[in-house]
Amino acid sequence: MASFNKVILVGNLTRDPQVKYTTGGTAVTEIGLAVNRRWLDKQSNQWKDETTFVDITLWGRTAEIAGEYLAKGRSVLIEGRLQLDTWDDRESGQKRSKLRVVGENMTMLGGKGDNPGGGGAPGRPQSAGGPSRNAPVEPDHDHGDSGGGYSPSFDDHSAGPQGDEVPF
Repeated sequence: MASFNKVILVGNLTRDPQVKYTTGGTAVTEIGLAVNRRWLDKQSNQWKDETTFVDITLWGRTAEIAGEYLAKGRSVLIEGRLQLDTWDDRESGQKRSKLRVVGENMTMLGGKGDNPGGGGAPGRPQSAGGPSRNAPVEPDHDHGDSGGGYSPSFDDHSAGPQGDEVPF
């Protein structure tokens, strides 16, 4: 049976990215993305707004670029895949899980004056990940015990976008 796991999101960062490094030296960052949806409620004839918050993990050079050029409120397009992380809750002993996006390509939207965080010429998107779109991706991991909360494992088994491509 065929399967397809691809996610494309456009939204605004909910916090400044903070880059960390694995013991093997691979950069990794967790970003939060607020994705808005607006629709017309036909019953009340009113516009309704809905915001979905998505956790995204970026690896390698893409993580470093995010840490350098992105800031809270900045618009970004993320292409990636869904990944389910599971772990045992240390306090309750129950199995826990969290669905997140592993970003494989990132495009910064807007220009220097459009959003906080600067970067790029006005109206010209910038892409990180470039030629490595087809690079191997991080394998699934067992994230073990995290003391009741979610804490992704940043081991050196990552293979997110690689290379030292400059985003512009």
